[in-house]
Amino acid sequence: MKTKLIAPSLLSADFGNLQRDIEMLNNSQADWLHVDVMDGRFVPNISFGFPVMKTIQQHAKKFVDVHLMILEPEKYVEEFIDYGADLVSVHYEACVHLYRTINLIQSKGAKAGVVLNPSTPVLMLEDIIADVDLVLLMSVNPGFGGQKFIENTYKKIAETKDLILSNNSTAFIQIDGGVNLDNASKLFDAGADVLVAGNAVFSSESPEKTIELLKV
Repeated sequence: MKTKLIAPSLLSADFGNLQRDIEMLNNSQADWLHVDVMDGRFVPNISFGFPVMKTIQQHAKKFVDVHLMILEPEKYVEEFIDYGADLVSVHYEACVHLYRTINLIQSKGAKAGVVLNPSTPVLMLEDIIADVDLVLLMSVNPGFGGQKFIENTYKKIAETKDLILSNNSTAFIQIDGGVNLDNASKLFDAGADVLVAGNAVFSSESPEKTIELLKV
């Protein structure tokens, strides 16, 4: 995998034309397709379920990155992998047995990520960092698109990078929330490997061009 990856979030796509939008991403410079799954319990919103995952699986030609903002994710990770998830990320705050869940994801042939909410300190990952493939730092409070970027994220990127290096981990750092053309290059410069962009891509006049510019 290369760094400076862009993962447009399908949460901001046109649900009435999901196949069209996925095919646009297939033909763009997007690297991953990011799928936000919300249960209305862990976060105050509800989004994709398995029927939508089936549509994504049918049309996506790129790496599918599934972010589970749900309680008890261990009950569902296998099914998401069966529906085409190449990477499944679960929240530190939602997992009672985090190592077991990470191991389960990897045992089914997918990459495994751990997600931190904005108020969760990076040091909580010290005992798991060597075992995960990705750390997703939320740069907004999870649950809704279009929120303002939290500036403390830059500090957390640096802390995460230090933790990765000191533990000989190969984990990628992903940022999700408020990513746009104004901060993308700064986030990459700070040490991020993957940026999730929703509104910045799908609300632009030319999503393909925006994706291209986000990678610069």
